[in-house]
Amino acid sequence: MTVITVRDVPDEVRDELAARAARGGMSMQEFLRAHLIDLTGRPSASDALAHVRSRARAYPRLSYADLVDELRADRR
Repeated sequence: MTVITVRDVPDEVRDELAARAARGGMSMQEFLRAHLIDLTGRPSASDALAHVRSRARAYPRLSYADLVDELRADRR
């Protein structure tokens, strides 16, 4: 296992992390480890956006008029 050290964490941030860990019945180390593992299990915002954009290219382009026509057809 790797050890990670984070320096210059403001006291109020450290206190809030400790309080959240305590409310969850965990040590701060357990709390932070769980959140780091969770964080790496999700794509970053830029990766998620890139994925959405790549999928959007597979769909045909629709004009405003096409969209209005589709909405009107659904109302009939």
